[in-house]
Amino acid sequence: MTSKTTGKLAVAVLVAAMSAGMAGGAWAQTTGGTTTDNSSAGNTNGGGLPQIQQQGDVSYTSGGVGLDESRALLREQAHWPLSLRFTGPTADYLSGVHVRVVDGKGAEALSTESMGPYMLVKLPPGSYTVYAKYKDQEKKQAVTVAGPGKAKAAFHWNIQ
Repeated sequence: MTSKTTGKLAVAVLVAAMSAGMAGGAWAQTTGGTTTDNSSAGNTNGGGLPQIQQQGDVSYTSGGVGLDESRALLREQAHWPLSLRFTGPTADYLSGVHVRVVDGKGAEALSTESMGPYMLVKLPPGSYTVYAKYKDQEKKQAVTVAGPGKAKAAFHWNIQ
């Protein structure tokens, strides 16, 4: 690992740890059982899973920058029809990947940006093409969604 990559990783870990600590403190001060905090520590999903988003009929969640989120997303893969992973050089985890999912008829089912290296997507069964763009490089993979935990796609870029 280069010192530049190590430095970025250390900053990311520090920010994640500080964010979790601050969000955890806010959670402890909430008394009514509700919160408007959308961070993973204060969401309604529990267990460190990032907030579930909705776009049309498609539900999705992404993240995995912190250890709790990574573990929660990996644990939940079996319950989601499609799981995606984004890595860079030397298997660095990436965030900020633009993701588009297009169905077999050419209709866009999802268009969003990943908040971390993992993304879970609830789609109806069928054939899809996943387009993942990091910086100026777009990659695509065909996937067949057949049920929870069945379809997985990993995208890797050799750029920083």
